[in-house]
Amino acid sequence: MKTNLFFAGLLGALCVCGCSTMQRPGTPEPRTGDEIVAAGQFFHTGTPVVLWMDPGGYDAYRVERRFAPIDRSDWSNSTAEVKTLTTPNRFSLRQKSLTTNQIERVRGGGWDLPLLQGVIDQFVLHFDDCGVSRTCFLVLQDDRDLSVHFMCDLDGTIYQTLDLKERAWQATTSNDRSIGVEIANIGAYRVDEKNPFAQWYQTNANGKVVNILPHRLGDGGIRTKNFTGHPARNELVRGVIQGKDLVQFDYTPEQYAALTKLTATLCRIFPKLKCQYPVDAAGRLIPHKLADDDLKNYQGVLGHFHIQTNKTDPGPAMDWERLIGGAQKILGRGKSVPFLSPRAQEQRRR
Repeated sequence: MKTNLFFAGLLGALCVCGCSTMQRPGTPEPRTGDEIVAAGQFFHTGTPVVLWMDPGGYDAYRVERRFAPIDRSDWSNSTAEVKTLTTPNRFSLRQKSLTTNQIERVRGGGWDLPLLQGVIDQFVLHFDDCGVSRTCFLVLQDDRDLSVHFMCDLDGTIYQTLDLKERAWQATTSNDRSIGVEIANIGAYRVDEKNPFAQWYQTNANGKVVNILPHRLGDGGIRTKNFTGHPARNELVRGVIQGKDLVQFDYTPEQYAALTKLTATLCRIFPKLKCQYPVDAAGRLIPHKLADDDLKNYQGVLGHFHIQTNKTDPGPAMDWERLIGGAQKILGRGKSVPFLSPRAQEQRRR
């Protein structure tokens, strides 16, 4: 009788400790299509995400050019045909704030989430100056030695090209500590210079400005079929960035919605990444590069122009209050960003 009770108790203990996470071999791990990856772990965002490992994704781990003919996409042919490519790597290791022992531990890819949380404290916004995410990735991967963690297309689809543990090459001095996103938008231009807006926007019969694509791009790779976007504000937005008087069409409502959820997610995953943007003493957006000491100490969301004097992205059209205010509301409502995989859930409980 005592033996039977012992084995019954042992079986119960095993079920309590292990059954919640144990799966039969070959059981697929379900995903819902809104997850991003940080240190090998999945996090929900609440908005559609296409990972580099998904069909139709953009893989910045690849050495070969994504859009070259496959028989000429390898590195040797790429260097012969594209002189701007100088290295097969478009990313590197975040190591500036790590100790020698930590570098040795993670150099093979072995980041744990707490270590990554101690490193990341900035989220950098860019306009891609390409108009659509497919062209953006072509420029980064096939033409230049650059990379970015996320791209946000006109329809709001988020593409992740690298695990957030990687040091993407997108924001010079902030690369070691930041996450970057390229937002599909043809960019901002000085009021007195020629711009390409007529190729990308038109006004319909109702007086509404809508997005169009140059014929050479076809459907542009936009994931939502027959998508017709429009700027969130119908008129050109004018503003001064880096002392330049610029005009730009706004981002789409779909982009704002997706970026708001992505921003809230990142600020919840990374405690040092504060849900704020750079403002002056009066609470107004700082429209130029931050002073070196201010940039060094800044933790939060910022523009590329806050980091480099030669950059103006994300431009005067970025509605910072809409983005950050919306993300703060999500965080204020206490919406969780749970781990998805049983393995990660078990790590969190520990």
